[in-house]
Amino acid sequence: MARMTGQGLLIIERILRDRDGIWRQVVQERGLKELTLQMLASSAASLAVYGAVLGASHSFAQALSSAIKLPLLFLVTLAICLPTLYLFNLVFGARLSVIQAVTLIMVSITVTSVLTLAFAPISLFFLITAHSYSFFKLLNVCILLLTAVVGLRFLTHGMRALNDHQELADAAAAAEALRLAESSEGAMVAEVARTADAARIGDAAEELTGTGSRPALAAATGNGATSTATATLPVAAPPADALGLGSIGRPLATRAAGAVAQRPASMTLLYIWILLFGFVGTQLAWTLRPFFGSPAEPFALFRNISGTFYGDIFATIGRLLGG
Repeated sequence: MARMTGQGLLIIERILRDRDGIWRQVVQERGLKELTLQMLASSAASLAVYGAVLGASHSFAQALSSAIKLPLLFLVTLAICLPTLYLFNLVFGARLSVIQAVTLIMVSITVTSVLTLAFAPISLFFLITAHSYSFFKLLNVCILLLTAVVGLRFLTHGMRALNDHQELADAAAAAEALRLAESSEGAMVAEVARTADAARIGDAAEELTGTGSRPALAAATGNGATSTATATLPVAAPPADALGLGSIGRPLATRAAGAVAQRPASMTLLYIWILLFGFVGTQLAWTLRPFFGSPAEPFALFRNISGTFYGDIFATIGRLLGG
């Protein structure tokens, strides 16, 4: 397993090199608070640097503002959408704890944020060489979209890893429950068979001697004595179906095996949640704008809420294509 480091920015190395180890740690709920804090520090630092590059297209004040608002955008979106993901899993019977859900989403955000940091030199290069605000804005929106898609793939991979582990654990528990149920059924069959044999021996002894009684026979056999009648009588254990256990024991084993299994997290619901996360994130980004800052307008911490994020992007594309 790759070494863990106390420096937050280097946690991405472990995520990329040892993702199976990360998934095992999430499954076992081992040291998740420390891991989450490392990813939080890594994400905040990476997004702050990238936000400063975005705001540098306008002014130093805008760069400082965007360095604060971009990490805030991701973390507030997480806070808004996390309860939905957790409750979705509870409603549909999955066993995902809150800390596991937070850790999985933080893995996705960390991958996204560090990838945006890797794109920061490219963004800065076009800021210096291509003096087009529309092109610069569209370029960085595409970068953020690309890195978000890659990060969310880590979220789906992590959820699948948890589901695979849960299915293996359920299969092992079901096999053990089935083994215990079958052994209990076997003991039940043997006990009923012994009771039935003793009853038949007593009946046969009465028919042969005409004077024997079951209590006397039981007392005699209990003291170690064996009568000629009982010695010559055949003894055969009745089948389980004849004793009525065929309709009891096997369903009992089946119920015992099935009781331990619980449904894994729904991947369909996860994809729906990812779409919700995207819509909430884009709307929140529109609310917290500006991140770039239009060169034609003075610095402002926030703009008036008007229009939509998607409408602005289409308008930007239109201006860019229209020259």
